Amino acid sequence: MWLRKGKAEFSDGVIDLIPLRLYPPEEEMGFGLNYDYMIVEHGQRKEAGRISLRLGESECVYYFGHIGYHVDPPYRGHGYARRACELLRPLILLHGKKSVVITCDPDNWPSVKTCIRLGCELERTVDVPRPIQTRWLISARKCRYIWRMQGCMDVE
Repeated sequence: MWLRKGKAEFSDGVIDLIPLRLYPPEEEMGFGLNYDYMIVEHGQRKEAGRISLRLGESECVYYFGHIGYHVDPPYRGHGYARRACELLRPLILLHGKKSVVITCDPDNWPSVKTCIRLGCELERTVDVPRPIQTRWLISARKCRYIWRMQGCMDVE
């Protein structure tokens, strides 16, 4: 299902999130409803990165997290990942989530800093089971950060 492709759905005046796809729930990874957005500089069209919000609960979500993002090298160092996460708060709350998980590799300092700046709490560092590593090509260890939605605006 395509969303309003090409039109910003969320913006903070610095970056915009442009909807790409809304993936329906599927069985294999258990991501549940999965929103996929392109991160662009405000008013621009060139992709600076991507962010996804996965609303399911599964073994894969445990290691991949509810939120996954990347920022392309020329756009790094401007806090775009943190801003993109913050822009998703209303959508997270709309779906009734009081917290979400963001995972990252232990040595991915930019993502660790993003989680800290969001106010996430490090829950634990976990070993990813070999079958999940090889099937989905992810790292052997992941830090699990919990991002609690308290102190947010209420969604009516």
